[in-house]
Amino acid sequence: MDKFASSSDGIKIRYEVTGEGPTALLFVHGSMGSARWWDAQRDHFAGRYTVVQMDLAGHGGSDKSRPVWSARQYAEDIKAVADRIDPQKIILVGHSMSGAYALEASLIVPRTRAVVLVDTLKDLDQSMTYQQADELLFRPYRKDFKSTVEDVLPRYLFAASTPPEVRARLLRDFLKNDPETVVKSIAPLYLMDLRAAATRVTVPVRAINSDSAPTRRDNNRKYFRDYDYAVICGTGHYPMLERPDEFNRILDETVLSLVGMDQ
Repeated sequence: MDKFASSSDGIKIRYEVTGEGPTALLFVHGSMGSARWWDAQRDHFAGRYTVVQMDLAGHGGSDKSRPVWSARQYAEDIKAVADRIDPQKIILVGHSMSGAYALEASLIVPRTRAVVLVDTLKDLDQSMTYQQADELLFRPYRKDFKSTVEDVLPRYLFAASTPPEVRARLLRDFLKNDPETVVKSIAPLYLMDLRAAATRVTVPVRAINSDSAPTRRDNNRKYFRDYDYAVICGTGHYPMLERPDEFNRILDETVLSLVGMDQ
Protein backbone atom coordinates (compact mmCIF):
# COMPACT_ATOMS: atom_id res chain seq x y z
CA MET A 1 0.00 0.00 0.00
CA ASP A 2 1.26 3.45 -0.90
CA LYS A 3 2.34 5.63 2.00
CA PHE A 4 3.61 9.19 1.92
CA ALA A 5 6.07 11.08 4.09
CA SER A 6 6.68 14.81 3.96
CA SER A 7 10.31 15.80 3.37
CA SER A 8 11.75 18.81 5.14
CA ASP A 9 10.81 21.09 2.23
CA GLY A 10 7.22 19.82 2.13
CA ILE A 11 7.67 17.56 -0.89
CA LYS A 12 5.67 14.33 -0.62
CA ILE A 13 7.75 11.16 -0.77
CA ARG A 14 6.06 7.89 -1.68
CA TYR A 15 7.14 4.69 0.06
CA GLU A 16 5.86 1.23 0.95
CA VAL A 17 6.56 -1.17 3.79
CA THR A 18 6.46 -4.96 3.53
CA GLY A 19 7.19 -7.55 6.20
CA GLU A 20 8.34 -6.96 9.72
CA GLY A 21 11.37 -7.40 11.90
CA PRO A 22 13.63 -5.42 14.24
CA THR A 23 15.90 -4.46 11.33
CA ALA A 24 14.68 -2.43 8.37
CA LEU A 25 16.25 -2.61 4.94
CA LEU A 26 15.51 0.75 3.32
CA PHE A 27 16.07 0.53 -0.44
CA VAL A 28 16.74 3.66 -2.51
CA HIS A 29 16.81 3.46 -6.32
CA GLY A 30 19.12 5.22 -8.74
CA SER A 31 18.49 7.84 -11.42
CA MET A 32 15.28 7.53 -13.46
CA GLY A 33 14.22 4.59 -11.32
CA SER A 34 11.61 3.80 -8.72
CA ALA A 35 10.83 1.58 -5.78
CA ARG A 36 9.87 -1.13 -8.28
CA TRP A 37 13.54 -1.84 -8.97
CA TRP A 38 13.70 -3.54 -5.56
CA ASP A 39 10.72 -5.89 -5.85
CA ALA A 40 12.90 -9.01 -6.01
CA GLN A 41 14.57 -7.92 -2.79
CA ARG A 42 11.22 -7.28 -1.16
CA ASP A 43 10.07 -10.79 -2.03
CA HIS A 44 13.28 -12.32 -0.68
CA PHE A 45 13.71 -10.35 2.56
CA ALA A 46 10.20 -9.48 3.77
CA GLY A 47 9.86 -12.74 5.69
CA ARG A 48 12.64 -11.70 8.08
CA TYR A 49 13.07 -7.95 7.82
CA THR A 50 11.02 -4.81 7.52
CA VAL A 51 11.49 -3.95 3.85
CA VAL A 52 11.04 -0.33 2.84
CA GLN A 53 11.03 0.80 -0.80
CA MET A 54 10.85 4.50 -1.57
CA ASP A 55 10.63 6.83 -4.54
CA LEU A 56 13.00 9.77 -4.27
CA ALA A 57 11.63 13.19 -5.12
CA GLY A 58 11.30 13.53 -8.89
CA HIS A 59 10.82 9.80 -9.33
CA GLY A 60 8.01 7.27 -9.32
CA GLY A 61 5.02 8.35 -7.26
CA SER A 62 6.83 11.07 -5.34
CA ASP A 63 6.39 14.79 -5.95
CA LYS A 64 8.36 16.15 -8.89
CA SER A 65 7.91 19.87 -8.18
CA ARG A 66 10.88 20.43 -5.89
CA PRO A 67 12.16 24.02 -6.28
CA VAL A 68 15.73 23.40 -5.04
CA TRP A 69 17.56 20.12 -5.62
CA SER A 70 20.50 19.14 -3.43
CA ALA A 71 22.22 16.10 -1.98
CA ARG A 72 21.21 17.21 1.51
CA GLN A 73 17.58 17.41 0.44
CA TYR A 74 17.72 13.89 -0.94
CA ALA A 75 19.10 12.80 2.43
CA GLU A 76 16.12 14.55 4.01
CA ASP A 77 13.82 12.51 1.74
CA ILE A 78 15.36 9.33 3.11
CA LYS A 79 15.13 10.63 6.68
CA ALA A 80 11.46 11.50 6.20
CA VAL A 81 10.74 7.88 5.33
CA ALA A 82 13.01 6.48 8.05
CA ASP A 83 11.21 8.61 10.63
CA ARG A 84 7.93 6.92 9.73
CA ILE A 85 9.04 3.34 10.41
CA ASP A 86 9.43 1.53 13.73
CA PRO A 87 12.55 -0.71 13.61
CA GLN A 88 15.44 0.43 15.76
CA LYS A 89 18.04 -0.76 13.27
CA ILE A 90 18.07 0.57 9.73
CA ILE A 91 20.36 -0.46 6.90
CA LEU A 92 20.31 1.97 4.00
CA VAL A 93 20.76 0.38 0.58
CA GLY A 94 21.49 2.90 -2.17
CA HIS A 95 21.97 2.17 -5.85
CA SER A 96 23.98 4.37 -8.21
CA MET A 97 23.46 8.08 -7.40
CA SER A 98 21.53 7.18 -4.25
CA GLY A 99 24.57 5.56 -2.71
CA ALA A 100 25.95 9.05 -2.10
CA TYR A 101 22.62 10.24 -0.69
CA ALA A 102 22.41 7.21 1.60
CA LEU A 103 25.81 8.20 3.00
CA GLU A 104 24.47 11.69 3.71
CA ALA A 105 21.31 10.25 5.24
CA SER A 106 23.32 8.05 7.61
CA LEU A 107 24.48 11.25 9.31
CA ILE A 108 20.93 12.39 10.11
CA VAL A 109 19.18 9.04 10.68
CA PRO A 110 20.52 7.94 14.08
CA ARG A 111 19.13 4.40 13.77
CA THR A 112 21.34 3.70 10.73
CA ARG A 113 23.58 0.71 11.42
CA ALA A 114 25.23 0.49 7.99
CA VAL A 115 25.10 1.67 4.40
CA VAL A 116 25.18 -0.76 1.48
CA LEU A 117 26.24 0.78 -1.82
CA VAL A 118 25.12 -0.91 -5.03
CA ASP A 119 27.43 -0.47 -8.03
CA THR A 120 28.52 3.00 -7.08
CA LEU A 121 31.44 4.96 -5.60
CA LYS A 122 33.87 2.26 -6.67
CA ASP A 123 36.87 4.56 -6.51
CA LEU A 124 36.64 7.79 -4.54
CA ASP A 125 39.88 8.98 -6.09
CA GLN A 126 38.16 9.01 -9.48
CA SER A 127 34.88 10.87 -9.78
CA MET A 128 33.12 12.75 -12.57
CA THR A 129 33.08 16.53 -12.25
CA TYR A 130 30.00 18.68 -12.83
CA GLN A 131 31.54 19.96 -16.05
CA GLN A 132 32.09 16.42 -17.33
CA ALA A 133 28.54 15.44 -16.38
CA ASP A 134 27.22 18.50 -18.18
CA GLU A 135 29.03 17.52 -21.37
CA LEU A 136 28.34 13.78 -21.23
CA LEU A 137 24.84 13.75 -19.73
CA PHE A 138 23.02 17.03 -19.17
CA ARG A 139 23.44 18.56 -22.63
CA PRO A 140 22.63 15.33 -24.51
CA TYR A 141 19.54 14.78 -22.33
CA ARG A 142 18.30 18.27 -23.13
CA LYS A 143 19.13 18.04 -26.83
CA ASP A 144 17.65 14.60 -27.60
CA PHE A 145 16.59 12.64 -24.55
CA LYS A 146 15.17 9.63 -26.39
CA SER A 147 18.23 9.13 -28.57
CA THR A 148 20.59 9.53 -25.62
CA VAL A 149 18.66 6.99 -23.58
CA GLU A 150 18.36 4.44 -26.37
CA ASP A 151 21.70 4.83 -28.13
CA VAL A 152 24.21 6.22 -25.63
CA LEU A 153 23.32 5.04 -22.12
CA PRO A 154 23.34 1.31 -22.96
CA ARG A 155 27.07 1.50 -23.74
CA TYR A 156 27.76 2.48 -20.13
CA LEU A 157 24.97 0.80 -18.19
CA PHE A 158 24.56 -2.67 -19.68
CA ALA A 159 26.86 -5.66 -20.09
CA ALA A 160 26.79 -8.13 -22.94
CA SER A 161 25.13 -10.55 -20.52
CA THR A 162 22.44 -8.14 -19.33
CA PRO A 163 19.17 -10.03 -19.94
CA PRO A 164 17.25 -8.52 -22.87
CA GLU A 165 14.09 -8.24 -20.79
CA VAL A 166 15.95 -6.24 -18.13
CA ARG A 167 17.46 -3.99 -20.76
CA ALA A 168 14.05 -3.38 -22.35
CA ARG A 169 12.40 -2.74 -18.99
CA LEU A 170 15.00 -0.20 -17.94
CA LEU A 171 14.82 1.68 -21.23
CA ARG A 172 11.05 1.90 -20.82
CA ASP A 173 11.50 3.19 -17.28
CA PHE A 174 14.02 5.78 -18.39
CA LEU A 175 11.82 7.11 -21.17
CA LYS A 176 8.93 7.75 -18.76
CA ASN A 177 10.95 10.62 -17.30
CA ASP A 178 10.95 14.26 -18.25
CA PRO A 179 14.49 15.22 -19.37
CA GLU A 180 14.62 18.52 -17.49
CA THR A 181 13.55 16.81 -14.28
CA VAL A 182 16.20 14.15 -14.87
CA VAL A 183 18.91 16.79 -15.18
CA LYS A 184 17.75 18.66 -12.08
CA SER A 185 17.48 15.45 -10.09
CA ILE A 186 20.96 14.07 -10.88
CA ALA A 187 22.93 17.32 -10.87
CA PRO A 188 23.39 17.34 -7.05
CA LEU A 189 25.52 14.21 -7.23
CA TYR A 190 28.14 16.02 -9.31
CA LEU A 191 28.21 18.97 -6.93
CA MET A 192 29.07 16.79 -3.93
CA ASP A 193 32.50 16.46 -2.39
CA LEU A 194 32.27 12.68 -2.23
CA ARG A 195 35.56 12.17 -0.44
CA ALA A 196 34.60 14.63 2.29
CA ALA A 197 31.20 12.96 2.59
CA ALA A 198 32.85 9.57 3.01
CA THR A 199 35.09 10.79 5.83
CA ARG A 200 32.03 11.91 7.82
CA VAL A 201 30.34 8.50 7.74
CA THR A 202 30.71 6.63 11.03
CA VAL A 203 28.82 3.40 10.26
CA PRO A 204 30.18 0.46 8.27
CA VAL A 205 29.92 0.81 4.50
CA ARG A 206 29.63 -2.25 2.30
CA ALA A 207 29.31 -2.42 -1.47
CA ILE A 208 27.86 -4.91 -3.93
CA ASN A 209 29.31 -4.04 -7.32
CA SER A 210 29.34 -5.37 -10.84
CA ASP A 211 32.65 -6.16 -12.50
CA SER A 212 32.00 -3.61 -15.26
CA ALA A 213 34.62 -1.37 -13.67
CA PRO A 214 37.14 -2.23 -10.94
CA THR A 215 36.48 -1.42 -7.31
CA ARG A 216 39.46 0.21 -5.59
CA ARG A 217 39.23 -0.96 -1.99
CA ASP A 218 42.44 0.70 -0.86
CA ASN A 219 41.48 4.04 -2.35
CA ASN A 220 38.07 3.97 -0.68
CA ARG A 221 39.55 2.96 2.66
CA LYS A 222 41.47 6.23 2.69
CA TYR A 223 38.11 7.93 3.29
CA PHE A 224 35.68 5.39 4.75
CA ARG A 225 36.38 4.21 8.29
CA ASP A 226 35.03 0.74 7.57
CA TYR A 227 34.65 -0.34 3.95
CA ASP A 228 34.54 -3.59 2.04
CA TYR A 229 32.85 -4.93 -1.06
CA ALA A 230 31.70 -7.97 -3.03
CA VAL A 231 31.53 -8.36 -6.80
CA ILE A 232 28.92 -9.95 -9.03
CA CYS A 233 30.56 -10.91 -12.30
CA GLY A 234 28.97 -10.55 -15.70
CA THR A 235 26.46 -7.84 -14.91
CA GLY A 236 25.99 -4.23 -15.86
CA HIS A 237 24.97 -1.38 -13.60
CA TYR A 238 21.87 -3.13 -12.22
CA PRO A 239 22.97 -6.34 -10.46
CA MET A 240 19.82 -6.47 -8.32
CA LEU A 241 17.76 -6.73 -11.53
CA GLU A 242 20.17 -8.68 -13.71
CA ARG A 243 21.07 -11.39 -11.21
CA PRO A 244 18.62 -11.00 -8.32
CA ASP A 245 19.27 -14.41 -6.74
CA GLU A 246 23.02 -13.84 -6.49
CA PHE A 247 22.50 -10.26 -5.38
CA ASN A 248 20.06 -11.34 -2.65
CA ARG A 249 22.45 -14.01 -1.41
CA ILE A 250 25.29 -11.52 -1.08
CA LEU A 251 23.08 -8.90 0.54
CA ASP A 252 21.75 -11.56 2.93
CA GLU A 253 25.28 -12.46 4.00
CA THR A 254 26.22 -8.80 4.26
CA VAL A 255 23.26 -7.92 6.47
CA LEU A 256 23.88 -10.89 8.75
CA SER A 257 27.51 -9.86 9.16
CA LEU A 258 26.40 -6.34 10.11
CA VAL A 259 23.50 -6.96 12.49
CA GLY A 260 23.82 -10.63 13.43
CA MET A 261 21.38 -13.50 13.48
CA ASP A 262 19.12 -11.75 16.02
CA GLN A 263 18.90 -8.70 13.76
